[in-house]
Parts: sequence; structure tokens; C-alpha cells
Amino acid sequence: MPNIAPPQRSPIPSYLSSEPWPRAIILVDMNAFFASVEQYEHPEWRGRPVAITNGLQGTCIITCSYEARAMGVKTGMRLKEAYEKCPTLIQCPAHPERYAKVSTSIMDSLLTITPDVEVFSVDEAFLDVTRCQKLHASAEDIARLVKQTVYDASGILCSVGMSGDKTTAKHAAKQNKPDGLTLIPPWEAKEYLKNVPVTELCGIAKGIGGYLAERGVYVCGDMVKLPIGELARRFGNPGKRIWYMCQGEDPAKVETDIAEPKSIGHGKVIPPNTTDKDIILTYLLHMSEKVGARLRRHNLKAQHFSISLRTSDTWISDKMKSILPTQDGQLIYKLSCSVLTQSWNGEGLHQVQITATDPQPVNGQLELFTEETSILNKSNTVMDSINQRYGEFYLAPARLLNRSTMPNVIAPAWKPSGHRQTIDETNSEKN
Repeated sequence: MPNIAPPQRSPIPSYLSSEPWPRAIILVDMNAFFASVEQYEHPEWRGRPVAITNGLQGTCIITCSYEARAMGVKTGMRLKEAYEKCPTLIQCPAHPERYAKVSTSIMDSLLTITPDVEVFSVDEAFLDVTRCQKLHASAEDIARLVKQTVYDASGILCSVGMSGDKTTAKHAAKQNKPDGLTLIPPWEAKEYLKNVPVTELCGIAKGIGGYLAERGVYVCGDMVKLPIGELARRFGNPGKRIWYMCQGEDPAKVETDIAEPKSIGHGKVIPPNTTDKDIILTYLLHMSEKVGARLRRHNLKAQHFSISLRTSDTWISDKMKSILPTQDGQLIYKLSCSVLTQSWNGEGLHQVQITATDPQPVNGQLELFTEETSILNKSNTVMDSINQRYGEFYLAPARLLNRSTMPNVIAPAWKPSGHRQTIDETNSEKN
């Protein structure tokens, strides 16, 4: 089966093995990761079309297996349309805690090859293997070792791209999926990318692509006609990087450190056009408690919060400040209620979002000295301990008995450790 057989030996030109690379970067890209994990867990699904949705209630496809893609099913497609294209499609509710656990195993295994690993997302990682080349016969051998290591750690396949910079390596990883292996030596990267549309490179979206098209830059080879200074004046240092990316010389390094959080937030889609205040309050409490619990889990506090309510065509947002920095969900909820009272005029809502915009480390005691807040802190400690053992929101405010049955999702910025590890093994599927 394509998602379970050991990695295959793709044909690689023999001349690629003869010379060490001045810089060697690998991008590991898991093949239809969520679906592959589910097919591994359910052997009877291997080789069959599988679609992952956000819970059994989900009507939009998060991702799908390659068997489903071959039938015309795509990410973002409505389930009803997907069944029309593929009547034998298997719907599977997402299990984010399972995917996070498998991803963590994969990322840990990659550290046995090189310490220079950047977790780019839950199913992608960059490796700088420049210093590893003396330990192996060739760049190709390292790339194959990476594929085998991922398979041994997870039982599922990945595609690997390898080049002299991050952007070209990421582009290479997309070329022969699934179970692909594509090597682009750094001295050939510029020529390789010459006819590649600039918008196919990671980081060049339609907006920047439109700006480049207005200046006659459609494919990477056109970039030589545009002075680097013009991009620098328009976009600053990112503009300079874009210019080099198109030359196959992306200067960005593999980043191994996780930056301190600039914000910590949680949001949730609610039933379309919700006007029932009690339902909205339940969602706001749910998100407030999630933000508070996450702040406490990473020994952080915050004083400034952004509360946002999404209508059909805009966001109702306000910035609130607590009297002192806090990590308590109930205090955050009170701020949310104030925004609902002051700024909401009964419009139908589609989503709520609560974000702590200035998370900071807790140095010693929290700056909350009243007897009431002391009791809250003790209550939170007990609640966190119980929830850590039995599952998220096993113990929670009574209003949350009516919370959404949609499960958690993995944020794009997920990391296997630190403040971005927002999906735990103990999470229940009730959330």
C-alpha cells in the first residue's frame, strides 16, 4: 500500500553523489499526514479513500488520503460534494492529540540525525545536514536515511526535498509526492527554478505575486530583471530574501529555537448566524478558560486581551486590560462579557476569538494579593491537576457542559514542546 510500504528507492542521478555540498538543507514533508496516521491505525482503510473532518459533525474536509485525491476530493471541499465524487469515501473525525503524538515521535527521531532541526509545522521539518556530510557517503545517503528514520519512528511515509537552501528544498519536496525524494544540488538551484512560477515558492502569496507580475516577474528566472533594491524598498528585509529565494540562494537559516510567544489565543467557529446570547457566552467562557489554562501551563500571565466576534462580513473587536496581569479564565471571561455588552448589537455571529496579546513569564508570586484571587489561584491549581490527569475540561465551570462538541485542532504554529504545544495526550474528544 502506498502509505504503509517501506520507503522506495527513487532514481537519483549518480553524479549527485560525488561532491559534498557547501550547504545541505532537507525538508521533510509528511504525505497526507492526518489521513496516513488514520490509515496506519486502521489497517482496513489502507489503500482506500479517507477524508478527515473536524469531528463527526464537521462538513468540511481538513485533508484526505491520496486515494481520495485521485477521485477528485480536495482539502476544503464540502463533504456532500466529496461523496458525489467518491461514494466510497470514509469520513474520519480528526484526532489532533494522536497526530501531535506521532509528530513528536518523528521530530525526536530526526534529532538523531542532526541537532539542527526546525519544526516548521506538525507535518513538516527542516534539517541542516551540512555538518553531517562527513559521516555519510553522499547527500543522497543522508536523504534516504531521513526517509527511513521517519518511517521507523511512525510507520508512515514522507517526501524529502534536499538542496542548498530552505526555499528550494521545500519546493523539491513537493515534486514527487507521495513517498518522493528529490535532490537539487545548490549549484543547480538557480537553473532548476528558472521556469518555476514565483507564486509556487513558499512565502510568495498572491499579493506579492501580483506586485511582481506588475513588474514583469512571473517565473523565478524573471527576477534578475528586477533590482533587489526595489524589493527592499517595498518590503524591507523580507523583500531582499524573496529576491534571493528566486535565485536558489535563500539566506534563511534553519531555526532551532522557539521564540518567546508574542500572543496566546484560542478561537472557535460557532453555529452560523448565532444570536442567542447564552450560546455566545458559553463559547466565550470556553475560549477564556482555554487561554487561562494555557497561560498557567507555561507559567505565563497577561494583562492585555483582544476579544473578537466575527459577523458575516466583519469582526467586532476590542482590546481589554485587566487591573493586574492574570492567568485566570474567569477574569478573562469577565473582560469578554464586557465587550459583548458594549460592542455587540445582536448581529449573527460565526466565530469568537480571545487572545492574550502580552504574555510574560510569571516571576515568583502572581501580582494578585487579595484573598479572593488567592482562592482562585488555588482552585485553578487543583483544576489543572485533575484535567491534566483525566482530560481537558474534565473539571470545568458548569456552563461548559453545553460547550461545542467539535474537537480541538492543531494550530499552524504547533511545536512538540514549549508554549506552542497546544494539543496534549490527555485532551478528550468532547471539546
